[in-house]
Amino acid sequence: MMQLQLKANPKFLPALKFHGDNPFKLMPMAVTAPPPYASKFNRHSFFSSSAKPHSPLLLCRMSGNSDMISQLELGKAEEKRKPEKRVNGIFWILLINLGIYLADHVFQVPWVKELYLYHNQPAWYQFITATFCHFNWNHLSSNLFFLYIFGKLVEEEEGNFALWLSYILTGAGANLVSWLILPRNAVSIGASGAVFGLFAISVLVKMSWDWRKILEVLILGQFVVEKVMEAAQASASLGGSLRGGYALQNVNHIAHLSGALIGVFLIWLLSSVPSPTDEK
Repeated sequence: MMQLQLKANPKFLPALKFHGDNPFKLMPMAVTAPPPYASKFNRHSFFSSSAKPHSPLLLCRMSGNSDMISQLELGKAEEKRKPEKRVNGIFWILLINLGIYLADHVFQVPWVKELYLYHNQPAWYQFITATFCHFNWNHLSSNLFFLYIFGKLVEEEEGNFALWLSYILTGAGANLVSWLILPRNAVSIGASGAVFGLFAISVLVKMSWDWRKILEVLILGQFVVEKVMEAAQASASLGGSLRGGYALQNVNHIAHLSGALIGVFLIWLLSSVPSPTDEK
């Protein structure tokens, strides 16, 4: 609260003028008072416009925690505070993967199978939609975990659009390479190619020649490869045939490697493009 303590002079009358309803814009004004011996006429002439007012003496003291000061301090803190980057894209990717899995394996929606990549007669959209489909829960949970880690890193560094572009290009590119190499009776699904692509991108955007960074990348890289391989091996129980005699590709190492290489190629391509500041 604001407290005003006035040491009044008998020759002066303090007057307070308020501007609006805000009590923090309180402006104290002092008006000189007539001497006690002045007559009525003199008092009237004393307050007239022709009279020269004397300089007032008004002492104000602010005690306690002033709300005004606290508001000013909060305002300065907000100005100095850096804008936080909101991460939304990776959560939408995770929700789409989870929603398609529930529709496929829990509610058993028939048209979800059309999203798989059938190597015999693939539709163009299946190269993209297959990256959102998974064999079983072990396959999905592992990919969701690594998608969250590396996708969040990419989105924080490069933004929402770069995340979606990296996910689609690395995932679809991995499926394209798999379609070119694997047998025609194979079916490819899963986000493992996009996982390896996002892993490569997240590492390269923060890469430096510091030996600590290199050691960190090696440790994290071998962990990612090991866990993704375990998840792929856990999907082996679905081996056999799908509709029309198609064979499910249990461990698609080609997609893993090609996804990582496509991520490296994207970083190289973007780094080779001159920025506007470089042209200047």
